Amino acid sequence: MLDVTGLPFFRAFPPAALTPLAAASRWERYGPGQTVLDAGSDAADVFFVAAGTLRVVTRTVGGDEIILNELGPGALFGEIAAIDGAKRSAGIVSLTQSAVCAIAARPFMEYVLSSPEASLYVMRSLAALVREKDARLLELCVLPARPRLIALLLRLARPREGGGLIVSPPRPHHELAARLGTRREMVSRLIAVLQREGLVERTRGGLVLPSPQALQAELDTAWTHPPRPA
Repeated sequence: MLDVTGLPFFRAFPPAALTPLAAASRWERYGPGQTVLDAGSDAADVFFVAAGTLRVVTRTVGGDEIILNELGPGALFGEIAAIDGAKRSAGIVSLTQSAVCAIAARPFMEYVLSSPEASLYVMRSLAALVREKDARLLELCVLPARPRLIALLLRLARPREGGGLIVSPPRPHHELAARLGTRREMVSRLIAVLQREGLVERTRGGLVLPSPQALQAELDTAWTHPPRPA
């Protein structure tokens, strides 16, 4: 029997109530680059990230990788397949040393359906996922590549000592392109332009955004005045 009480999903429940889930759970550990789940898999387990960072990916018919999301400690994934019984809609790859708690779909769903608190948690998780996907879809449909890149850099960045923001560790251009649904060459050209304009600086520690306010203002303008469809 495994202790799952340290994971956010279970903190609201008394330990005795978690016995069925603990009995059906197992810990799995992955190294950088290891596959946790394959898209199209029939596996229906539900997973909770205890440590590390995982990436959600899918591929086009031509084999190009598209990065959908990244998951950190406390994240839940696999609940959609547990709910509808369909194949996995995306793959999961570990980016770092990671640990996940896997629970078989049936006992997980029995628990969720028997507990209003657990049901609300799952519904809120799915609602957040839908909102995030809608936001990214709107960006893809409305914004040109440059403001989409700016939006992505602002999401990835964190405060930098001395001012501004920094995207660290630095993200390779092919990864940024896979997140944006564009080509690496386009990302390289756009970052070069942003550098010439003083909006982006390269350092050994990452990609610095010295004036995030200016980037945010440009993004706001792009939303206010999107290009007209041809």
